[in-house]
Amino acid sequence: MSESKAPGIMVIGAHAADAELMGGGAILAHGRQGWRSAIVHLTLGEKGHKSLDASTYAEIKRSEAEKAASVLGSECHILPFVDGELPVSENVQSAIADLVRGFRPNVIVTHWKGSVHRDHINCYENVLASLFRAGLKTFVREKPAHLPSALYFGENWEDEDGFEAVTYLDISQEWETYQEAVTSYGLVRGEAAPFRYTQWYDGMSRARGAERGLERAVALMPYRTMYTLRTTVDRLI
Repeated sequence: MSESKAPGIMVIGAHAADAELMGGGAILAHGRQGWRSAIVHLTLGEKGHKSLDASTYAEIKRSEAEKAASVLGSECHILPFVDGELPVSENVQSAIADLVRGFRPNVIVTHWKGSVHRDHINCYENVLASLFRAGLKTFVREKPAHLPSALYFGENWEDEDGFEAVTYLDISQEWETYQEAVTSYGLVRGEAAPFRYTQWYDGMSRARGAERGLERAVALMPYRTMYTLRTTVDRLI
């Protein structure tokens, strides 16, 4: 895990591909400014193929995750939890907290809780609880305590219930690289499930860009947004 003193962004997703889809643009926008980045997959999403068994698809997803991370210039961490069975537990929270302490991100991006997918909701719950464990010195772990400066929720097609676009990042320059990264996954290319991922994220990037007078943008929602004004920024802190 990187020991660099450069600022860092960590994106935590429930399944391999979630993190890249909702946070790949943010990673690239910060990478342009010299930030480190890390992707964390709580599961591989190994049960999501229309015809392959879970063990076979898991190995494919692992390879795809590593390729996508390479395109984004990110560290890749895959935790050993089971697709469709992600619990809200101290075990999951401690695993996330250890990665946060090791990588020491300034910003974390993860799922919003307003999701149709139980694993996404449980990812949200686990990440919030993990920050208590990561930031409190009295939780004695291998690495010293660390609390990120900001937590954001990324926009994901399954997490739109109550999601509010508050903070916008211009990703016009990064779009081609973002596309290269997310299409590392057969899922996104349409080989595993019928949902048109590329169409949805292409359209949303254009729509969010139009809202802020940009060619393309990604929208995020900061944790606790009651008094937060909509803004366009070039980085999340």
